[in-house]
Amino acid sequence: MTETPFVAVRNLRRVFDVSKPWLNRMLEGGQKQYLTAVDDVSFTIRRGETFALVGESGSGKSTVARMVVGLMPPSAGEVVIDGVPINDPRRAADVRALRRRIQMIFQDPYASLNPRWRVERIIAEPIRAFSLSASAREVHERVGELLTLVGLHPADGAKFPHEFSGGQRQRIAIARALASKAEFIVCDEPTSALDVSVQAQILNLMRDLQDRFGLTYLFISHNLAVVRHMASRIGVMYLGRIVEIGGGRDLFVRPQHPYTRMLLNAVPDIAMTGRLREAVQGEIPNPINPPSGCTFHPRCPFVFDRCRREVPPLEAGVACHAVSEGRIAAA
Repeated sequence: MTETPFVAVRNLRRVFDVSKPWLNRMLEGGQKQYLTAVDDVSFTIRRGETFALVGESGSGKSTVARMVVGLMPPSAGEVVIDGVPINDPRRAADVRALRRRIQMIFQDPYASLNPRWRVERIIAEPIRAFSLSASAREVHERVGELLTLVGLHPADGAKFPHEFSGGQRQRIAIARALASKAEFIVCDEPTSALDVSVQAQILNLMRDLQDRFGLTYLFISHNLAVVRHMASRIGVMYLGRIVEIGGGRDLFVRPQHPYTRMLLNAVPDIAMTGRLREAVQGEIPNPINPPSGCTFHPRCPFVFDRCRREVPPLEAGVACHAVSEGRIAAA
């Protein structure tokens, strides 16, 4: 029997109206313009799993993250978490009950913490919002437990966010995410603003917490080394679409899509194997006026006529005409 996924993202799409104001269009003769940030994205996440989305800046990863947690409504498609469609107005009561179990860790730990609040109040806010403790004493004790859990001291609750380093602030953000007894946490580049040594500490903390509480992660990153350490499955995004999905180890050992291979070639060869690497070619196109067919074709060394005409479907974990027709040798 197939296991029902804990998180199911189905044909997600998000279009932004980036047109000039109506009066400017009337005077200047311009047309409406639309930016498709996410286009037909689908994936599933099993309970207790870490699924990562990787890609260059502007590929739509963070937009997907915000739609998955409900911070932004999709233009089309749906997000189902533990059987509840989070944008279905008919399931409003179920969605409210689900909110407690979903949290998000943001990229900049200082921007995501209220600088005027002491740390204890920041971490206690979800506890009070969801009525998880009855008395002020219980809330205080729970905050102390959470601070200890993430490697800080209970006395740190009396301090303000500016009194901590970047890594410590991210620990506070993690404690706040755990305060509501969350089960699903979306991590939007949680270590990209930190030093390399601190990144490793935060990632190890997140893995330890996942093992301890059975957490499910959606991990957004452009750092392939971080993703390799964290993810059990990976989706590679390019210009709003997923171009390849695979197991964490398989995708690094046997990448199929030319874009995935390009990203892996950009990773420094620490082992100094002497293997010839190709330089990254070109830049991500303008999403307001994307290329026809496969949007990667202007940068692809394996491009042929069909690539310019048809959008490749995601089949067998890869969306590439050259792979489906056997034009690319196995990695």
